[in-house]
Amino acid sequence: MQKLHLVMGGRVKDPRSLEFTDLKALDLVGVYPDFAEAQNAWKSAAQRTVDDAEMKYVIVHLHRLLEPELPAA
Repeated sequence: MQKLHLVMGGRVKDPRSLEFTDLKALDLVGVYPDFAEAQNAWKSAAQRTVDDAEMKYVIVHLHRLLEPELPAA
């Protein structure tokens, strides 16, 4: 079964939160067919901005949003 993952990031109001300051400026890195590929893309994007505490990249588990009735494992 395909488990899609979205990698995205942007400037946040507080580094401890996920509240992005400008949704139009989000960096949509891409959609990936599995967590391992998404994690590689996330790591690459996050390392490019490692010195900027207000930039945050995340992995969104799209398959959980698209089919919430499926088990997490």
